[in-house]
Amino acid sequence: MVLQKYVKTKVMNLKIYQMSPYIGKEEIAEVASSIKNNWISEGPKAKKFTESILNYIGAKYGVLAIYMACMVLGLKLGDEILIPDFTFIASANAAYLAGLKPIFVDVKKEDFNIDPDDIEKRITKRTKAIMPVHIYGQSVDMDPVLKIAKKYHLKIVEDACQGMGVFYKKKRHTGTMGDLGCFSFFADKSITTGGEGGMVVTNNKKLYEKLLYFRNQGRLTSGTFIHPQIGYNFRMPDMQAAVGLAQFKKMKYIFGRKLDNYNMYQKYLKGVKEVQFLQEMVYTNFMPFRINVIVKDLEKLLPFMEKNGIQTRRCFYPLHLQPGYKKDFNAKDFPNTRFAYDNAMSLPVHLHLSEKDIKYICGTIRKFYQSH
Repeated sequence: MVLQKYVKTKVMNLKIYQMSPYIGKEEIAEVASSIKNNWISEGPKAKKFTESILNYIGAKYGVLAIYMACMVLGLKLGDEILIPDFTFIASANAAYLAGLKPIFVDVKKEDFNIDPDDIEKRITKRTKAIMPVHIYGQSVDMDPVLKIAKKYHLKIVEDACQGMGVFYKKKRHTGTMGDLGCFSFFADKSITTGGEGGMVVTNNKKLYEKLLYFRNQGRLTSGTFIHPQIGYNFRMPDMQAAVGLAQFKKMKYIFGRKLDNYNMYQKYLKGVKEVQFLQEMVYTNFMPFRINVIVKDLEKLLPFMEKNGIQTRRCFYPLHLQPGYKKDFNAKDFPNTRFAYDNAMSLPVHLHLSEKDIKYICGTIRKFYQSH
């Protein structure tokens, strides 16, 4: 049973949100059991949730935390890390706050994932790592990335925050092919832990041990005041893990519904020549994070959608143009990230959407192009 209904009965008052977590009685029951058992801090549910995710994605080790991967790589202050220019700014911020220098790489126009052909052009003597970001529910083409990393002796930190349920060449889950992989359980992800939180995974035991120290104030266990290393507090409370555990148990259903919604968008937008879906690449399955489309007259379409009660979101602003990073980069080096920002938008795919909602969204888009 879903707790929240947000669509009004009259079309004129319709409000369709970009994001709406699929939270129900199962999550409430898991959280309630944590409270009843007096597990407020990290405990048995966090352990069970971690094990469930690791078994599913096929990684050996993992800790419930996020954005500390760059801190345990053993890189030096000022070392360069290659990051796609088209991603949420948190990818670059994680590297910057670890003392690394983000160097941006253009993406492919077909799917907006990092372009392996552009990676090698950005490598210098100071380049020490690559951060491929698996965007919008498809995997980066990882074989060329792995080949480049091996050639230049580079570390790989995968940002798989939008990649849960995504497998490269049907065998390797996103986040498990590099040295470290990061997952997010934010509210808009396919499974959430109640709003915030994430996970770092690895198959490297030494990196795993570093993660264990770093996430717990530089110690392996709480309750002791001797701290062999320097660290932070990245632990996840059991109540959050409880939400994640309930979400994991119905993950197959969540994935199926999101794919159904995607297929309905394709059905109801068929024949609209002004709308183009991102290409589905042959080396990866597709698990929609959003419904991302390239459209004509984006600047006019966005306010038209909002006026008709549909919350809209355009795609990522290029990192090389972000005020905090804009300095040493030439805009001509990033034609595809700029194209994405100027021409692409995200449509909702969450499970609160009904077929009527999706039909209305697509009908609104059709109406716009018929009148322009």
